[in-house]
Amino acid sequence: MALFHLHVTQVKRSAGQSVVTSAAYRAGEKLYSEYYGEVSDYTHKGGVVCTDILLPPQAPNQYQDRATLWNAVEKAERGKKAQLAYSFDIALQNEFSLEENIALARQFVSEQLVGRGMIADFAIHQPDKEDGGIPNPHFHVLCPIRPIEPDGKWGCKQRRRYRLDEDGNRIMGEDGKPLFDAVPTTDWGSPETLEHWREAWAAMVNAKFEEKGLTCRIDHRSYERQGLDLLPTVHEGVAVRQMEAKGIPTDKGDLNRWIKKANNILRDIRKKIAGLTDWIKAIKEELSKPQAPTLAALLTDYYEGRNAGAWSRNARIGNLKGFAEAINFLTERGIATLEDLETHIAAQSERTEAINTSMKAKRDRLNELKELLRLVDLYRDTKPVYDELQGIKWKGKREKFEREHENELRTFHMARRKLDKHRSPAGKIPVHAWEQEQARLHQEYTAEYEQYKPIQDDLRRLQQVKRNADAAIHQQEQTQQKRREVER
Repeated sequence: MALFHLHVTQVKRSAGQSVVTSAAYRAGEKLYSEYYGEVSDYTHKGGVVCTDILLPPQAPNQYQDRATLWNAVEKAERGKKAQLAYSFDIALQNEFSLEENIALARQFVSEQLVGRGMIADFAIHQPDKEDGGIPNPHFHVLCPIRPIEPDGKWGCKQRRRYRLDEDGNRIMGEDGKPLFDAVPTTDWGSPETLEHWREAWAAMVNAKFEEKGLTCRIDHRSYERQGLDLLPTVHEGVAVRQMEAKGIPTDKGDLNRWIKKANNILRDIRKKIAGLTDWIKAIKEELSKPQAPTLAALLTDYYEGRNAGAWSRNARIGNLKGFAEAINFLTERGIATLEDLETHIAAQSERTEAINTSMKAKRDRLNELKELLRLVDLYRDTKPVYDELQGIKWKGKREKFEREHENELRTFHMARRKLDKHRSPAGKIPVHAWEQEQARLHQEYTAEYEQYKPIQDDLRRLQQVKRNADAAIHQQEQTQQKRREVER
């Protein structure tokens, strides 16, 4: 399975970074932000191999200039924490040439983004890999969230949809104003559209694999939807990846490293269990004796055969030591027959899946806590705006303030509505308890990961028993074959 990564985030003013800066970084250029009055110079950034701006038919031609485009986006927004652009991060494939990757990226941007009426500023990066590192070709796309109208002017990101009663009349709020929901004017930010983009990118890459006669494929679905019972990694984001690249460890980076190790061990354990289970089944079918020999008997035959061909006393002592260790290992686990071994492996399999189920439950809860704490941050960030609104009594000034801070107020009400479901009887939000639970779950994650290791070691030693038993059976078959030849 080749690498699949297509992630979309939003660039906001509240992040403390100009969208002009984001564009300059991705393109490796020097750009001036009129909104902030700052210059962002990334002309010395390496690894930028191709940049372009693709426009839909209705967009003004002057937006082909990167500084003009993104300063126009900044100018079109009034809010201090306005959402400015969608940011796409998409992995390219090491199996393709640079030219093939560029063509594939351009095709995707043209068909899937510009074809929907979006302006797309894209840049292809191919960083120099570090010693022993894996090449990481990828491309970034910035698309303004605000759409372009047929006349070339910026349109609205949202429209009001008033709430109506059974008779079709507008429902009024406590303040005497009609209640409404803010509805996006495009489907660009919907989960369904993101799913479509992910599926379209996977289809394009897989078609290219097939064209080149390669068997590898990518899958846009999550592990769960693919039927793979593995732990998903968390999205790191540009800032985390930059810190990790500089050798600065991060919580997300540490968590992803742990998840990858846990998944590798889980795959290894399942592979060993499947191999041993298949072996037991095959041995049972092949052995013609009325009663299958004990594992101790098979190991005795194996080590006797080794001693028969040993050239030195030390070799014979080593064989004796290996035999004793194997017998002690099996005795400690109550394994004497193939049936005992089968029961033991089944128990290890159940234990492995129980650990994995527990880890997945903790992972799901961590995601819930992460979202709750994100809502807490949004609530804290926007509550001063709400409090300021409550202190304004003059209607005209209040309405102006609401227009200027529409996004912050909408965010505040959304966060408060979701957090209200979790308030204690005293009306408090259990932030400290959530943080403590989050820390505890991270510790339990590590502890459960360590439980995999003895299972893996146990199965490794059982595989050695399997190899020795196979050798003993092979020796028996050869001896029987020689006897038959002599009898002839």
